[in-house]
Amino acid sequence: MPRPPRADEAGGLYHVLNRANMRATIFHKEGDFAAFEKILHEGLQLYQVALYGYQLMPNHYHLVLRPLVDGEMSQFMGWVGGTHTMRYHAHYHTSGQGHVYQQRFKSFPIQDDEHFLVVCRYVERNALRAGLIKRAEDWRWGSLWRWLQKPEPAPKLLSPWPIARLPGWSDRVNQPLSERELEAVRRCAQRGRPWGDEGWVESIARRLNLESTMRPRGRPRVRFPKQANKEA
Repeated sequence: MPRPPRADEAGGLYHVLNRANMRATIFHKEGDFAAFEKILHEGLQLYQVALYGYQLMPNHYHLVLRPLVDGEMSQFMGWVGGTHTMRYHAHYHTSGQGHVYQQRFKSFPIQDDEHFLVVCRYVERNALRAGLIKRAEDWRWGSLWRWLQKPEPAPKLLSPWPIARLPGWSDRVNQPLSERELEAVRRCAQRGRPWGDEGWVESIARRLNLESTMRPRGRPRVRFPKQANKEA
């Protein structure tokens, strides 16, 4: 089965997600989280990508970013994933024991309005939703904690946002997303479907050849013609 198309256009906003193989733990201790942040920093020096938000979880991670050159997101993510895999195996002496990640990363385009803010809330409250902390800003390995430090601690990762945060941002992140918002973000992450207003979604899907992400999955139903009742 062919892989679905992936959008990677300069100036676009994207939510990126990747999970460990078999959902196994890949960040076992603080040093593992810190090592991945170092890899992100190195990658940001090599590739023209702006990072706006992120959250590292024990068995997966989320990024919100913008490539500044066509195709740069895939280059950046390929380097980050490959470098992390190589260093992980070297550190834990697990070379030849299987993949670190279950597959290539997933991503979907985001409209640069309130949809971007919802996705950032989704990403920055991930550890809170998982019950790992009591307040979203307490999770050390994410952009909300990092943004609240003045100045941002090394290594520097975050770029200024394309739109302003809403007032009381930390409190907003701590408020749950609506069921509709949560379902929409999860569905888009699974399918690679653009997320935004209906007109924007249709336009971006057509322009970036993402129409297949909009269609229902599975085989279409087979409809049999109705037969006229026969008299006995």
